[in-house]
Amino acid sequence: MHIKAWTVLAVLGSSPVWAIEPGPASAAQQGTEQWLQLQSSGQAASRNPQATTAAEHNAAMQRWLDTYKLKVPQWYTDDDSGKVSK
Repeated sequence: MHIKAWTVLAVLGSSPVWAIEPGPASAAQQGTEQWLQLQSSGQAASRNPQATTAAEHNAAMQRWLDTYKLKVPQWYTDDDSGKVSK
């Protein structure tokens, strides 16, 4: 049985079905990919360096540190699931 499993994995792993088709699949995906490429290339970057003041930096760091004060329960119940109220 061990050999059968490896044979199945080898056949499935070599199958082109697992490959992602090149290029965007939709107009929305194409737009997203264009924005990501523009962002990573730096072509549309501001010529003015963006800097934060010491007070802004300290406030951002404090907000980040405060996230560690939230306690994560050991167990979740059905009552803990999110509910949408109107």
